[in-house]
Amino acid sequence: MRYCKVARLIFLLFICTILLSTTNVNETNAFTNQVIQRGAVGDDVIELQARLQYIGFYTGKIDGVFGWGTYWALRNFQNDFGMPVDGLAGPETKEKLVKASKYDKQFVMGQINKGKSFTHYGGTPLANQTGPSKKNKATQAPKPAQAPKPTAANTPTGFSQNDITLMANAVHGEARGEPYEGQVAVAAVILNRVNSAEFPKTVAGVIFEPLAFTAVADGQIWLTPNETAKRAVLDAINGWDPTEGALYYFNPNTATSAWIWSRPQIKQIGEHIFCM
Repeated sequence: MRYCKVARLIFLLFICTILLSTTNVNETNAFTNQVIQRGAVGDDVIELQARLQYIGFYTGKIDGVFGWGTYWALRNFQNDFGMPVDGLAGPETKEKLVKASKYDKQFVMGQINKGKSFTHYGGTPLANQTGPSKKNKATQAPKPAQAPKPTAANTPTGFSQNDITLMANAVHGEARGEPYEGQVAVAAVILNRVNSAEFPKTVAGVIFEPLAFTAVADGQIWLTPNETAKRAVLDAINGWDPTEGALYYFNPNTATSAWIWSRPQIKQIGEHIFCM
C-alpha cells in the first residue's frame, strides 16, 4: 500500500513538472535570450523585423539579416517608446516590442520557406500581404506593357498606408459608437500629438506609447476597423480638427485620474471631454 502511494506521488510530480515546463515554453517563445545587434542573422532577427514592421517602424524585407534598415527602425522604436537608444534588442526592448506588436510565426516562416515576397503589417489581412514565389516569378511569361493603373488607396502626403490603418484601428477601438465628429476628434488628437514636441514623432509611436490609449491596453486596437473609422482618419488628416488642438481626451463617466481632470478642458464631443 505504501509503495502504491509513493508511486502515485511520483507520477503526480512528474505530470506537474511536464505542465510547468510546457507553461514556461509558452511564456518565453518570443525571442531567445541573446542581445540582437547589427550583423546578426537568424530567427530572432526575422521576429525582430516582423514585429517592427507590424507597428510601422520597419518597411524593408523580412529576411533575417540585421542590416542598417533594421538598425534604424529599432532605434526609432526605442526613441518613440522612451528607452535608451542604442540599436540593440536587449531584454527591455524585446519586452516592450512583444507587448506592442504581434508575430505570426507560422505565416512569416511559411512565406520565407516558400520563397515568397510578403509583408507583416498590423491591421492588414495576411492574405493581402503575400506575392508570388520567386520560382513562379522566374517562370512567368513576360506580359505586354500596359498603362499604369491608379492605385486603390490614395494616401495623403506624409502618411503611409500603415499609418492610416493604425489610426483607423485606434479610432475604432477607442471611439466606435461615438458620433462621427467624435471619431474624427480622436484621430485629430493622435495627429496633434505627432505634431507636439511632448510626444513621439510617428503615428505608431504615439499610438503605442505606454498607457496612452485604452484600446492598446485591452487589445481592442486589433479589432477590424469599419469604413466610418477610416473616413474619420482621412478627414482628420485633411485638416478637420473638431477638438481645436486637444492633446488628451477622457470619458467623464469612467475617469478617476485626478491628473486628467486637472487638464484645461476645451469641449465635450459625445462621451469624451477633450483637453490640453
